[in-house]
Amino acid sequence: MTADALPALLARDLGDAGYTVAGLRALWGEEADAALHRGHRVPARRALDALPAGADDRAATLARTFVLGLPADAARLERALPAAGVAGVQQLGLVRADGGTVIPTADLRPYSFTDAWGAAEWWIASDLGEVAVGGPLGEDHVLGVGGASLTLAGLMVDRSSRLTLDLGTGCGIQALHASRHSGRVIATDISERALRFARLNAALNGVSTIEFRHGSLFEPVAGETFDHIVSNPPFVITPRAEGVPAYEYRDGGLVGDAIVAAVIEGMSTHLAPGGVGQLLGNWEYRAGAGGLARVEGWLEARAAEGHPLDAWVVEREVQPVELYTETWIRDGGTRPGPDFDRLAEAWLDDFAARGVSAVGFGYVTVRRPLPGAGVLRRFEHVESGGGALGPHIAATLAAHDWQAARDDAEFARAALTVAADVTEERHYWPGDEHPAVMNLHQGGGFARSYPLDTALAAVVGASDGELSVAAICAAIAELLGSPDAPLSPDALLAELVPTLRELVTVGILLPPA
Repeated sequence: MTADALPALLARDLGDAGYTVAGLRALWGEEADAALHRGHRVPARRALDALPAGADDRAATLARTFVLGLPADAARLERALPAAGVAGVQQLGLVRADGGTVIPTADLRPYSFTDAWGAAEWWIASDLGEVAVGGPLGEDHVLGVGGASLTLAGLMVDRSSRLTLDLGTGCGIQALHASRHSGRVIATDISERALRFARLNAALNGVSTIEFRHGSLFEPVAGETFDHIVSNPPFVITPRAEGVPAYEYRDGGLVGDAIVAAVIEGMSTHLAPGGVGQLLGNWEYRAGAGGLARVEGWLEARAAEGHPLDAWVVEREVQPVELYTETWIRDGGTRPGPDFDRLAEAWLDDFAARGVSAVGFGYVTVRRPLPGAGVLRRFEHVESGGGALGPHIAATLAAHDWQAARDDAEFARAALTVAADVTEERHYWPGDEHPAVMNLHQGGGFARSYPLDTALAAVVGASDGELSVAAICAAIAELLGSPDAPLSPDALLAELVPTLRELVTVGILLPPA
């Protein structure tokens, strides 16, 4: 049996065993499944232990071994893997044999999703997590599909791409997602261990369009440009101090938030014209400088050097340094005690040395502008919304481009349409005929809300794709005006256009198809 044939044989075994997200949830139930997502495996183990004797237990054996990280009887695991066999998965580095017992050395679990290209399911291998290891993780730990991975996958703009770069691929999950809409994908990582897992995951799922390269940041792709760059960089701000673990999956080896600045800088020269870059990141709040202002400063510096970028930066959360410190020390598997205290001192000393009071987390979308196109710059704190935001991001970029190509007079001649997910809310004082408060609510995207006055509410309500903005404003001016106090249509139009442009940008109003 050749090594190249093993991933396909293992995939056959996993599929035949019903080793799927739905299959495992059916085995141990919804509550145990939810507990697993919280890092608690006991309910799932108890459910597997309670399966009736003689039941077809192939999926249960695989789940016990590769999800729960528990030792398996060699003969039982052999029955669960008739094509690959225990010897095969040992050759792949997923287990080690200890007499008649097989010890898992990696996590291997199903992962399902739906994107613009339809529903799919993969199997993803990575290092065993904290629950299975039973203590702090190794510094070369390769993370599986975590919360940040899911966030970035949901943000990914699913547009057709000739060539996509996944910078810092880890287990390869973003490269796999990118392969759904890219002719070719290049995936890089500084960790050879991560690349071994990523290659296995591509082979296991039958994806042959990904090329893997070893190296730091953009070094492996020097001189190349891409239509799309995605990156979940190791953005966690970690002290550069002796005795502080430097986990490869989250620590970029630079001081403070410099790794995020470096990725943005690299994107500015490695994106093809019109190419889009997307990343997750942290940024520091220092004395006299907010986090979003720091990101804006990095982009302004690139523009001053002749590498301007469109940019939309969404900050989702800001943590004080005390909470940030606790979060990431716990993430590495260290619990309260002397080691926790020692690490906390190092982290807080590091923040104090730079005058950092808090850390922001969010999403960065950049784009290399096409010649003559308007520049997009949005820096905002938005806590609402979630799910698959990729289509919304793509629509926002398109809405910006549509508006950038039109002055206010051309905008006024357009017939806009209210998006299908938009609702209007009105509040009345008891007995009053007219509302005291009116708001627009967006169901998708970032679930934004906007206050309305009477004129704006009327324009939005009449935007059905038939009448132009100018025609609607003229009719409303006539309705709201009076002989004693006439309302100029031109004045109303000039007052409302900036707000209407914002509503088009965020997807509440849609431009003509």
